[in-house]
Order: sequence, then C-alpha cells, then structure tokens
Amino acid sequence: MPEPDERLAPAPPDATPPPPAGGDGLPAGWRAVVPDLRPLRRHREYRLLTVGQSVSFLGSMVTYVAVPYQVFRLTGSSLAVGLIGVVQMAAILSLAFLGGALADAADRRRLVRLAETGQLGCSLGLLVNASLGRPHVWPVFVLAGAIAGFGAIQRPALQGLVPRLVDRDELTAAGAIDALVRTVGMIGGPAFAGVLLAGPGLRAAYGVDAATFAVSLAALTLMRAVPPPAEAERPSLRRVVEGLRYARSRPELIGTYLVDMAAMFFGMPMALFPALAVRYGGSGALGALYAAPSVGAFVATLTSGWTGRVHRHGRAISIAAVLWGLAIVGFGLAPWLWVALLGLAAAGAADMVSGIFRMTMWNQTIPDHLRGRLASIELLSYTSGPLLGNAEAGAAASLLGVRASVVSGGALCVVAVAGTAAALPAFRAYDAHRERAAGGPGGPAGQGALLP
Repeated sequence: MPEPDERLAPAPPDATPPPPAGGDGLPAGWRAVVPDLRPLRRHREYRLLTVGQSVSFLGSMVTYVAVPYQVFRLTGSSLAVGLIGVVQMAAILSLAFLGGALADAADRRRLVRLAETGQLGCSLGLLVNASLGRPHVWPVFVLAGAIAGFGAIQRPALQGLVPRLVDRDELTAAGAIDALVRTVGMIGGPAFAGVLLAGPGLRAAYGVDAATFAVSLAALTLMRAVPPPAEAERPSLRRVVEGLRYARSRPELIGTYLVDMAAMFFGMPMALFPALAVRYGGSGALGALYAAPSVGAFVATLTSGWTGRVHRHGRAISIAAVLWGLAIVGFGLAPWLWVALLGLAAAGAADMVSGIFRMTMWNQTIPDHLRGRLASIELLSYTSGPLLGNAEAGAAASLLGVRASVVSGGALCVVAVAGTAAALPAFRAYDAHRERAAGGPGGPAGQGALLP
C-alpha cells in the first residue's frame, strides 16, 4: 500500500504569488507569446517526467524514421511502408482500452515504466535484426507493431499523470510544454536519424533509441508513486464501457476525436516520404522531410503564449485542421525541396495549435478517475488517423502516383474537416470560460497538484 499522506495532499501554496505566464521579468508583450514554464519550476515530479520523456522520445523519433527507411530499402514499395501503419493500428486497437483501464486502477508511473521497458526490448530486437547479414522484413513489422502496442499501454498512463502533477490552472501551460518537448524530439530525432542512416547506418539508429530509454527509466524511478484515484476500481469490461459512455455524453470530446481523425486520414503523407526523398536527394532529404513538420510545430509552440487567451477551443481546432490540409496541398504541389519543406512546416504549425487546444479540452472536461480510459480513446483518435492515413496515402500512390496522392489527400482533408465540424455544433460552440465557471467535471477550479 502506498503511503497515503504526502502523496495525496495538495501541493502547498508558494510563499509568493506565482509569476505571470511566460516567466519573471518579461515585458507584457513577450508574455503573450512565449511558453509558460511555471509547471516546470514549481513541480519536481513534473520536471523529472518531462526530462525523461524528452530524451526517450528523441530516440523513438530516430526509430520512427529508421523503420520505414529499412522497409523501403528491403521492399522498394511505398505500399509496404504504408502497411506498417496498419500493423501498428491493429496493435493499438488491441491494447488501448486495456491500457486506459489499467491507468485508472494502478500506479500510473509504474505502468509507464513497465511499458517503456517493453519498448526498450523491441528496440534491441530491431538492432539484432539490422545486424544480420541479410535482415528480414517480417521482424521489422512485428517489432514495430509491438512498440505501438506498448505505446498503447503507456500513453493513457502518461497522459493521466500530468493532471496529477500540476495545478488545474497550469494545464494549458503543461500542454504547451509537452508539445514543445515533442516538437524538439520530432525535429532533432528525424534530423539525427538522417545523419545516422547516411553514415553508420541502421544499427546505430536502433542502438541510439535503445540507449535513450535508460535516461527515461532512471527519471521514472526517481519519481514518487502516483497511486490511483480513491474511487478507482479493478479493470473490467464494465469500467471500459463506462469510459465510452462518458465520452459519448460529451459531444465536444467527440468533436476533438473526429476532426483530428478526418484531418489525418486524408492529409497524412508520411508513408510517401521515402519515395519523395529519392526524388529530392536521398537519406539526407528523408530526414529533412520528417523534421520539417516539427520545425513548424516548434515555432508554433515557442509562440504559444497567446493560446491561453483563446476560449473557443472547438472553433480553433477546426480552423487549424483546415489549415493543415491546405498546407499539405501546397507541399504536394511544391516543385523544389525547400518549397516542400516550407509547406510541411506550415502544416506542422497548424497541427500543433490544434493539438494544444485538444489537450486542453481533454484536461478540462474529464474527471480524474476516468482519465486513463478517456486517454485510451484519445490515443485511438490521434494515432488511427495518421496510421490509417499512411496506408491510404501508400495505396493512393500505387494507383495515382506519389504527387497526386499528396495533393488529393490534402484537398479531401479540407472537405472532411469542414463537414465534420459543421455536423458537430456543440463542439464548435465549446467555451472554456463557461466550463471553468461551472467548475468543470475535471475537478473544482483551483484544484492543486496531488504531488508537490
């Protein structure tokens, strides 16, 4: 049994009022755009979690590039690259709801640590296969699916941890920090992967990924336990159904899922990057293509201070998703690499803005005892679109050609997002001010972090 006293007590108030968003001593104009870093300064456990995840995510992004690169080298087929997403989607569908139920019934920190240990084993398996004289394709598919499956166990617990570690009024800031960490990894990881693949090769790429897990596992070990909510029950089918019923009762949540899925299914061209890289110059161009959306997302995150002033989150998500589709059309029509990279950067910026507001809506509308199960639904929403979208893009490219697949997908994305948003008035009308005034089902306004 975990010690019930200090781990469940709200964080003691600071002796002095918290600094204004954006940091101490910054002019008011700067505070409107720079990220709010208060959660990192105020909460030790959140710092540990953020540092560990930033390192392991960097390594995961190296493998994210290395796996499709290896499959394309072994098969020469964009369709085969797209089918990786189908395998990963099958693993996520099989385990996401289990991961959500476990996250609401167990120590979330321990669950994240166990899942990352499994992902470490998969990285080592990819390293062994790449070291063979004649590497096989099937282990890459199997291990890529296993990594996705462990991610389905990990992500609900990881997402459910954050609201337990920071104050309620810091949730938007924490979402922006998480976005910043992930975009740094999504820039540095693919760029580093391009260097590794062009130089020492696949074995080095998979070895780097395995090594980064050591830092994350150490940080998780240093964190204190995060016991389940007091009202938690053992995982069961009934508990999973309870989470699904809650999601169905909140149309604004359904909107966040469906709009993102529509945008990503039609407008996700990453399965085509290996084929496009051949046209643009090889593995160096491949790393640039994978990194470009994250460069745009990074810029959007660095200027995210304004997001705290937006309260019509459903409308903001819809606009950002439409802009994503338009940017993908521009990417598909680009005649030169640098123009293509600009289009991908613009798409990444739009997707990051959408992601910040989606995360804020989730944290504002979900009770703590349901966070794990609802996070599993969120996981399905923001992974199924890209994974199935990669399969769709690969299939379309085999029929229409690579460039036609990208352009048509971006155009269909715009149409699908506009239609989905039009059909969901409660989602479009979501107002964070009204949610906050009502206290919100996520907890009373001003609720303190459960860990100091």
